[in-house]
Amino acid sequence: MVEQVVVIGSGPAGWSAAIYAARASLNPLVFEGTPQPDMIPLGQLAFTTEVENYPGFPVGNVRAFIESAVAADRHFNLPPVPKGHVKDGAPHYAVQGVELVELMKQQAINFGTRIVGDDVIDIDVTSRPFKVISRDNPPVETRTVIVATGARANYIGLPSEDRFKNRGVSACAVCDGALPRFRNQPLAVVGGGDSAVEEATYLSKLASKVYLIHRRDQLRASKIMQERALSNPKIEPVWNSVVDECLGDDKQGLTALRLKSTLDGSTRDLPVTGMFVAIGHTPNTAFLNGKLEVNDKGYLRLSRPFRTWTSIEGIFAAGDVADDYYRQAITSAGSGCMAALDAERWLAEHGH
Repeated sequence: MVEQVVVIGSGPAGWSAAIYAARASLNPLVFEGTPQPDMIPLGQLAFTTEVENYPGFPVGNVRAFIESAVAADRHFNLPPVPKGHVKDGAPHYAVQGVELVELMKQQAINFGTRIVGDDVIDIDVTSRPFKVISRDNPPVETRTVIVATGARANYIGLPSEDRFKNRGVSACAVCDGALPRFRNQPLAVVGGGDSAVEEATYLSKLASKVYLIHRRDQLRASKIMQERALSNPKIEPVWNSVVDECLGDDKQGLTALRLKSTLDGSTRDLPVTGMFVAIGHTPNTAFLNGKLEVNDKGYLRLSRPFRTWTSIEGIFAAGDVADDYYRQAITSAGSGCMAALDAERWLAEHGH
């Protein structure tokens, strides 16, 4: 059997592509992936707690809706209900990352999407139909492929950093900066490039103070961005320093950072309630083995403006694997829709 479309990836881009492909009667097959140390099925959104900026999910009794919509045999995957305000005897909170993606997955399943819980390790593009090769299943032949494998945030690599992820440690200011634990609190941004300066500038609108921690004595960001940040009274650079340890406890989460001087090795503690790591992202493209063109940052290059076409006709890219700029759940979902429509039209043009 030759598939019409195979979707690789299971974040907002992958499920959005699956929903649109399924509704177009393309009977999509999704390779969901398996848990990895820094990457799990459901994408980076699964590492996020409350999602306050995805349209259509204001604060409310969302758990009741989620439990009614998501198949009962997947309720084990839903995170604990967060502590928060109670209204009419029920918790009221913004939808959590895992909850949101589980809803997307259920929606795709409702339209007939088939799912394989396996990792794709290669794609044979030397002939058509393409062959999608996974670790534990036979190769799958398909006329089109949608790559929606996302990108993973680069972290410092400290055990204490892992301990406080989602409890003070984040890699996305736009995603998490407005959460109550960060508002009007002292925060830290780690990095010295454009991304770090953007994060610090954004957080300065929400925090009482933003410390920009950099291992050197000058930033790598563009001059205009440096000037904007360094002239901001809420942003204080912390030069020649690296994070040596994240400090806190189970009740409060992150409460401080232990900084180490890159000049003399001395340490000091910096009280903050949040650390935003802005040292780049790594797109999940290694499994492609260089078969698709990438840009200078390693993200898949789109060959046509306002389209999701990659360098090989019939293979499309959606979400953060091809987006080094926005990296938001909603933009990923939108590009998943675009990729499915592009695949559908490509198939029609080629008589399928």
